[in-house]
Amino acid sequence: MATKHEQILHYIDSLEVGTKISVRQIAKELSVSEGTAYRAIKEAENQGYVSTIERVGTIRIKKKQKENIEKLTFAEVVKIVDGQVLGGKEGLHKTLNKFVIGAMKLDAMMRYIDAGSLLIIGNREKAHEFALETGAAVLITGGFDTNDEVKRLADELQLPIISTGYDTFTVATLINRAIYDQLIKKEIVLVSDILIPIDKTNFMYKTENVMRWYELNEQTSHSRYPVVDENMKIQGIVTSKDILEADKEAFIEKVMTKNVITVNEKTSLATAAHQMVWEGIELLPVVDQSQRLIGVISRQDVLKALQMIQNQPQVGETIDDVINSRLEDEQEENTYRFEVTPQMTNHLGTISYGVLTTIITVAGNRVLRQYKKGDLVVENLTIYFMKPVQIDSVLDIKPKMLEVGRKFGKVDVELYLEGTIVGKALMTAQLIDRH
Repeated sequence: MATKHEQILHYIDSLEVGTKISVRQIAKELSVSEGTAYRAIKEAENQGYVSTIERVGTIRIKKKQKENIEKLTFAEVVKIVDGQVLGGKEGLHKTLNKFVIGAMKLDAMMRYIDAGSLLIIGNREKAHEFALETGAAVLITGGFDTNDEVKRLADELQLPIISTGYDTFTVATLINRAIYDQLIKKEIVLVSDILIPIDKTNFMYKTENVMRWYELNEQTSHSRYPVVDENMKIQGIVTSKDILEADKEAFIEKVMTKNVITVNEKTSLATAAHQMVWEGIELLPVVDQSQRLIGVISRQDVLKALQMIQNQPQVGETIDDVINSRLEDEQEENTYRFEVTPQMTNHLGTISYGVLTTIITVAGNRVLRQYKKGDLVVENLTIYFMKPVQIDSVLDIKPKMLEVGRKFGKVDVELYLEGTIVGKALMTAQLIDRH
């Protein structure tokens, strides 16, 4: 039987997109405490089908699919620009296809605005009205308001009209940055992308006996199976090692491994790979928020996906990508040069500790890959910061291999500024066997 929490999530999921939600309303509707209702609403927000906006409230929105993730909803725009919704709240769940900056005469502007656009403009009320009639939302910059007629039109057409204190340039930069960040998220492969779903997954009930394991093994040639209870909640995992000397009539729950490691759909593939390598796991059960089994991922599928990722072109650059591209090879063997740019510094104008850590990791990885091809996971990193490195400095990075084995590598990394050592690190990494 579903828990109160699960019942609320199912109820919210069944609501029409654009419906306003409140803790008190859900508590009354489903006869639950306000605390239980609040926790479920927050869970729905984490899952991406509810959004809470200041001065508007909580609304049911359409959950974005990964292939459409780079499109922003108007609700997200409100948060990005610290905006205030003047009208058209019912349309906040809609997505924008493009944004248009209204720095032109109205007749010229008409050629660029269409349904699904967002017009970014100042206090030009005729343009506000025209954009709404065309099917576009409006973002008014400079903290300006609009007239009541425009607000009524926005409500009638269910198209948001938003006001922000920022200027047009700042708003465009913020939205561009948000779209860019979404592109990076789109490139990150999640467990859901390679999940073997429950209808194609072999599993066992805890009340079944060991004989059933032998039957499954004969049918599938697999030796590892998740174990669930009658509600499909994960209870453990059973492998050939567990049943080796077990009586064939014994219940699976008596021989299974109970402390099972699981992941959810939103876990990144890199995190799952790290867990599998670290723990020596061949199969990971994938569960939902209620610990119900929804599928599995195998070590082989994870490694195949990681190899595929490396061959894909990237649209959005992460800090790691930027540092990797700017780490230049020097003539001296295993020496790299790196210039500290403004975006890589802290408020004091010295290199960020996070950036310095990434530089060390990237340089260490490069040296390790000369000895071992394939993927690796950093296991331990000990860093000594000796002197601050200021903006526009040029660092020389010198990684040196200390030890390498079949499954691990150890690298010493030294950082120099004008011949003086400014940092030192010891990095240990696990090497992932692709076979």
